[in-house]
Amino acid sequence: METDQRQVELVDATVASQFARAALLTVLLGAAAQIAIPIPGPSPPITLQVLFVFLAGLILGPVWGSFSMILYLTAGAIGVPIFANFGSGIGILFGQSGGYLWSYPLAAALIGLLVHRDYRSHGLRDPATASLPLVVAALVAGTTLIYGMGSAYMAMLLELTAWQAITAAVVPYIPGEILKIIAAVAIVRSGRLPTPEHQSGR
Repeated sequence: METDQRQVELVDATVASQFARAALLTVLLGAAAQIAIPIPGPSPPITLQVLFVFLAGLILGPVWGSFSMILYLTAGAIGVPIFANFGSGIGILFGQSGGYLWSYPLAAALIGLLVHRDYRSHGLRDPATASLPLVVAALVAGTTLIYGMGSAYMAMLLELTAWQAITAAVVPYIPGEILKIIAAVAIVRSGRLPTPEHQSGR
């Protein structure tokens, strides 16, 4: 009986810890959205948001990383000024940048699944111990998903050709995304992150 109670307490502590991490990533993502460089035309501004999508998947794994992104979208949709330029409201999720925003939970989950492949049986790994090619490949895959969804949604909404969508919704961001990948790799490989270890199923 005591063993069962301790297991429940450990699970509760783990959930509370991961929820706190997810909430922190949500806040950081919202702060990053305010560092916005406008681009002419229909393109959304350049922000640091994708860096925190990367970190959510790398640090929190597929489940809690995706949850932190869903928390971000929910907060913005109900009126918290957490989107770019202190925007809020559900309308933004269906505006020109909607495809990017909807992709965040999926990208965090994809990155988390690739880096923490055996998390169900062995728990989350320290991303600092993952091989560099694996981490880079996961981030490139996440980036591809984000910009694939972002450009496809913009093309549908504005009736753009594939080339117009790529030039407006992908090309201007490539240099910045390369820098964000480098930054994310440097952050997780610094070995200073308080990453949970051996938390099975999370």
